[in-house]
Amino acid sequence: MRHLYGSRHFKQVRRGSLYLNAMFYHQLEESHEQLYSYQWQQAAFSKLTKMSDVLQNVDLIDGKLVKVDDGSAIIDECMVKKLYKFKSLCRTFLGSPSIQQGLKERAVASVGSIPKGCFSKPNEREPMTLNTLTKVCNFLDVSAQQRKSVRFTTCPQVSEHRIWTETLEEILNGLKSEVELLNHGSFSRGARMSEQIISSCLKFLADTSISFDPEATSWMRITPAKKVYSSPSRTWGHILEMFIDLTKCLESEKSLLYHLSKIEVMKEGLYQIKDVLVDKDIGYKEALHQESLVQKKLSKTLGHSSQCLFTLLQYYLYGSVRDLEVEISGGVYKGTNKDAICLYIGKVLTSDAEKAVWLGVKQLDMALGLFKFIWDSAGMKGTLELQGHLWYVGTENKTLTYRGHNFFLHGISL
Repeated sequence: MRHLYGSRHFKQVRRGSLYLNAMFYHQLEESHEQLYSYQWQQAAFSKLTKMSDVLQNVDLIDGKLVKVDDGSAIIDECMVKKLYKFKSLCRTFLGSPSIQQGLKERAVASVGSIPKGCFSKPNEREPMTLNTLTKVCNFLDVSAQQRKSVRFTTCPQVSEHRIWTETLEEILNGLKSEVELLNHGSFSRGARMSEQIISSCLKFLADTSISFDPEATSWMRITPAKKVYSSPSRTWGHILEMFIDLTKCLESEKSLLYHLSKIEVMKEGLYQIKDVLVDKDIGYKEALHQESLVQKKLSKTLGHSSQCLFTLLQYYLYGSVRDLEVEISGGVYKGTNKDAICLYIGKVLTSDAEKAVWLGVKQLDMALGLFKFIWDSAGMKGTLELQGHLWYVGTENKTLTYRGHNFFLHGISL
């Protein structure tokens, strides 16, 4: 039976049976010598080789299972579990003496391009989900004063009325696709009702934009005639009510629908603007004023810990509403040059096929771009060098350049 699986489901899988089944790979209570004994490395590498053969045509991109060939989303619960096992085992294997020695040798050969101690600490090989500005700022060690600068710079840009409405539309269209696919397998009453609510929400958003000709001067824009039997003016509170109904309808399927979690996240912003008007019949100037109120209220109330604000930022930067899943968290390294600072993160690939590599590079580049945006917004001192590292089961090492940044491909072998 086919199902949709969202990020919440993945977290449940990772916390539950997947971790229990993977205890062989994570015997953390054992000493370093026991965990990375030659016998363990042989057994682990044999397992990695077999798993990579099975998984070479798929990957996880920010929690979404995709085909490597074309990047299209697919649904396969068994494959998702296998991928999490594979990547978890790879992260553990990266701590083995042979891999660490290989990293040191490549760092020396790179003449300073790769920090000598990168990924040597266990916490640098753990996964990380970026879904708030707080997490990004913590990673960059942004001071309290600098965080104020980040918020002051970021909020007005990402809370602009157009960004706000388009972000909601992106989430609703994503949820619509998920529900439609879900309905192919089960026609629950809640799922059918949710399609009607989603359609109403999208119509509501389509009606929020000002339809006046932007080329016309203000004196040419005629205020719409008042209707004799006009209905009460609509507010953002109306779509908030629909969002609440939507989450109730899909309560039983919430672990299967990624974009439903984003509906929950965006309620935070809707609560702040629930009294702001969205009626087209209030006139051009008043409509502009109401749009500015959306930006003003969101900018004032959404803070660093807000997932709503982070989702708006993601859409503003990349046109995406998904949180960023960094498979190997890496770290920030201060170089010998006092102004040089290197930020490095990593990812596990299922193969070194060209399309697989570039899919991974582009995923890492989004996370690196986010770090750079916050670094610049905070006014951090120093020259930030961004680099990504990708591992696959094999022997060949490569260095790639994408959008001006270095990406290092590492082979995993005994």
